[in-house]
Amino acid sequence: MFLLNRRTKGDVVFDTLNNLGMLIICFVTLYPIWYVLINSFNDGKDAMLGGIYWWPRVFSLENYEAVFNNPGIMTAMGLTVAKTVLGVVAHVFFTAMVAYAFSRRDLIAGKFYILMGTVTMIFSGGLIPTYLLIRDLNLLDNFLVYIIPVLFSFFDLIIFMTFFRDIPDGLEEAARIDGANDWTVFLRVVLPVSMPVLATIALFHGVYQWNDYFAGIIYVNKESLQPIQTFLYRVVAQSSSNIMTTALQGSAVTKTVTSQSVKLATMVVTTLPIVFAYPFLQRYFVKGMMIGSIKG
Repeated sequence: MFLLNRRTKGDVVFDTLNNLGMLIICFVTLYPIWYVLINSFNDGKDAMLGGIYWWPRVFSLENYEAVFNNPGIMTAMGLTVAKTVLGVVAHVFFTAMVAYAFSRRDLIAGKFYILMGTVTMIFSGGLIPTYLLIRDLNLLDNFLVYIIPVLFSFFDLIIFMTFFRDIPDGLEEAARIDGANDWTVFLRVVLPVSMPVLATIALFHGVYQWNDYFAGIIYVNKESLQPIQTFLYRVVAQSSSNIMTTALQGSAVTKTVTSQSVKLATMVVTTLPIVFAYPFLQRYFVKGMMIGSIKG
C-alpha cells in the first residue's frame, strides 16, 4: 500500500509537471502572436514608448485605416487570393494525376522514376539557373510565374502515391468492368475517395502560396503583380522613417501612425485568412498525416 501511494504521488507530480510544461510551451508559442495583435490595435506613437504587454494602452484603429487606405494593398490581397486558389487547384490536380500513374505497380521503370524524383528533393539547380529558366519561359512579370514553377512537387507525390496504393483494388476493377478508362477511374473513383490526402496537400500548398514573397521579389517588377506578402516585405524594408503621416479617407484630420504599427497591422491582415481557413481543413489534415503510418 505504501509503494502504491508513493507511486501515485509520483504520477501526480509527473502529470503536474507535464501540464505545467505544456502551458509554458503554449504560452511561449502564442504570446508573440498576442503581442503583435495588441500592438497593432494600439496608437502608434504611444506604442513607441514601450511597456505594452497584455492589452492595448491607447486603443486605436488608425493603423488598420492606414493599411486599408493604401491603394496597393487591396490589389495585392486580390492577387494573393487568386494565385492561392488557382495555384492550389492546379498543383493538387497535376500532382495527383502524376502520383496516380506512379502508384500503378505495373508502371514500366517506376523505380527508376522514383529514384530520379528523390534526387531532385536533395539537389536543385540553384537560384541563378532557375531565374534563367523562368526568363527563357517568358514568365518574368507574368502571373503564371506563381503557378507553373510550383505546379509539381515530388514530396507531395510521395504522399499521394502512398494513399493511392492503399485504395482497394476492387474499386478500380469494378469501374473497369463497367467500361471505365484510366481518366474515368482517376476522376470518378480515385479522387472522390481521396479527400483526406487532397485536403492535406491543399493545406500545405495553400499555406505556401499565401506566405510566398520570394517569387514576387525575384521574378516580378510590376507592383500590380506583387502579392500581399511581397507588399508586407516592402513595407518592412522601406519603413525608414519612424512616423508616417496619412490622410484618411472621409476625414479632414491628418493622423499619424508609425511604420512599426503599420507593419504589425499588415501582418495581422495577411495572417487572418489562412488562420480562418485552417479549422475547416483540420480534420482532413489529421487524417492525411496518418497516411502510411499503419500497414496491413
